[in-house]
Amino acid sequence: MTGHEILKIENVSRYFGDGEGRLDILKGANLTMRKGEMIGLVAPSGTGKSTLLHLAGLLEKPDEGNVYVDGKDCGALPDAERTTIRRSEIGFVYQFHHLLPEFSAIENVMMPQMIAGLGRKDARERAAQLLDYLRVGHRGEHRPSELSGGEQQRVAIARAVANAPLILLADEPTGNLDPATAHYVFDALEALVRQSGLAALIATHNHELAARMDRRVTLEDGKVVEV
Repeated sequence: MTGHEILKIENVSRYFGDGEGRLDILKGANLTMRKGEMIGLVAPSGTGKSTLLHLAGLLEKPDEGNVYVDGKDCGALPDAERTTIRRSEIGFVYQFHHLLPEFSAIENVMMPQMIAGLGRKDARERAAQLLDYLRVGHRGEHRPSELSGGEQQRVAIARAVANAPLILLADEPTGNLDPATAHYVFDALEALVRQSGLAALIATHNHELAARMDRRVTLEDGKVVEV
């Protein structure tokens, strides 16, 4: 059961250059995500998929249009405010885990919480709970190099949701994994989204995984289109 509107991308355009040399990436794109909803973004490379994720994650500003996070218009906010919202409300998972190699799994998940001001004891407790939930709690003291690809990616998911964001953005989160491991990681990701009520936008080339999501969208001629 999905809830209220968490992310709204409204008539957003993004382009580079101007005049005859202008390259339009997005042209009046619209997308709405609700609490507890998983949306699969299935689009070929070069269609603006990463740009859409960057706009949704407040990493880029639209040239036209608006981006609302939980009802707040973030498109024109100063960078410092956008960074604050991004840190507290948005979690990112990439194709490569980007874990810090010199820290253990549990320390990697503690890090964003401590940056946000949580004490070490509370951060460690929440990190341990998340790792347990994702079935990698027994690997908490291991460094990323000692973990399998699937374990690394589950730790990365735990880190992304450590600060209880409203939105989870994932770019090919199972792209580096073999099919069996990809399903296992996706199962964990789906369970977490359902349990926490996140709104998740997941870019994937895996049509089988995309079919399990609530909705599927693609990009055509700079616009978001339902599949």
